[in-house]
Amino acid sequence: MSEPAPPAFCPVDAVAIGQAHQLYCQLTGQTLRLAFDRERMWYELLRLGYSLQELRTVITYLQREIRAQRRNVGALKLSNLLQPDRFEEDLQISRVRLRPPPSAQSAPPATPARPPLDSQRGRQQALECLRQIKAALR
Repeated sequence: MSEPAPPAFCPVDAVAIGQAHQLYCQLTGQTLRLAFDRERMWYELLRLGYSLQELRTVITYLQREIRAQRRNVGALKLSNLLQPDRFEEDLQISRVRLRPPPSAQSAPPATPARPPLDSQRGRQQALECLRQIKAALR
């Protein structure tokens, strides 16, 4: 099975960086200034082709994990979030299926439910067949 291709490099402008930073601040309730070093980190992440929707997905995933005490609040720290490898891993983990999707082949065929009286008759017939087999073997 082949690995998915890394995101394509995309042109990034100051507007895209500002939108991403604003979304981060809005979702986390923080007010952080957008200095050159932070602009550069946003640039590097957005240049890899990540979208605002993917940013939202990762942030909401991390918030859910923090509330469940499975992650430390430091995971939402901007300098941690904007590391491309960590961002990619968190994005992929947020999309992980913990159970395989149901497939038509693995699902047992649906059998119609029998009324209790029919089920009891079936059991009695099966027991009678077993008795006859047992008697024939003696």
